[in-house]
Amino acid sequence: MTPYTHATWIVKPGREEEFMRLWEELADWTIAEGWDTRAVLLRDVDHPNRFVTFGPWRTFEDIAAWRSTEGFAERVARLDEVLQSFEPLTLKLIFESS
Repeated sequence: MTPYTHATWIVKPGREEEFMRLWEELADWTIAEGWDTRAVLLRDVDHPNRFVTFGPWRTFEDIAAWRSTEGFAERVARLDEVLQSFEPLTLKLIFESS
């Protein structure tokens, strides 16, 4: 069973470019720190200040450990400055079509 992280980010209007830069910094830092994951950032075509992210992880323990790091907290705090809301989820894969 593959665990995933998923988040919906609602960005303050006019701060979308800043959000994308800050989110990319978080993703780059995550990889540089050696976390075995990859992430996808999607933007809602109809609501350009809404973004969705998701990515697979090796274990649920890795997700918890990553979220508990100081580096994660620092980067999410920077992101929070440009956000109206943020909904993070931890999910498990049930089915994937081929």
